[in-house]
Amino acid sequence: MSQIKQLDHLLESYDGMLCTGQVVDAGIPKSVFYQFVRLRGLEQVAHGIYLSKNTWMDAMYLLHLRCPQAIFSHETALFLHDLTDREPLAYSITVKTGYNPTRLKDEGLQVYTIKSELHTVGLTVMQTPFGHDVPAYNRERTICDVIRSRSHIEIQTFQESLKTYARQKDKNLRVLMDYAKLFRVEKILRRYLEVLL
Repeated sequence: MSQIKQLDHLLESYDGMLCTGQVVDAGIPKSVFYQFVRLRGLEQVAHGIYLSKNTWMDAMYLLHLRCPQAIFSHETALFLHDLTDREPLAYSITVKTGYNPTRLKDEGLQVYTIKSELHTVGLTVMQTPFGHDVPAYNRERTICDVIRSRSHIEIQTFQESLKTYARQKDKNLRVLMDYAKLFRVEKILRRYLEVLL
């Protein structure tokens, strides 16, 4: 198979979005890839990330490719878990303390930072509305994050998400309480749960 055909196959398997790193990992030289970019009229949507003309851009997946250590959290995780029906106006992500979030904040993202030992607590993989896998926190971690940041979150979204979680049959209250202790929101969470359960 020629390298151009191989690139066509890669582009198709990655739903019309290709990263230079994926191409290099496949053993194709960058020079051939840049020739392919011109040949197929791919659009550069971020550093090292290219999109075919007939592909819808998945902003969440693009953000994940650009910043792999960012984990979707807070309102965005609520949306991914169907704990709110409001699509977030700005995506919320959490990064490790020490990561410089200035560029991401300048792009309108809501960036939270946390100690590195707590960064992957509750990490799971969710699908964007376009069907791409991205890292996000599980429901229990998201509830704790929302409680910790409740002064920055719209009260209606906050209350709706807690009520929705409390109604779910597959909720895991033991994990929720373990996370609540870890993130020091146990007393506040208990107050809310006493009303909702």
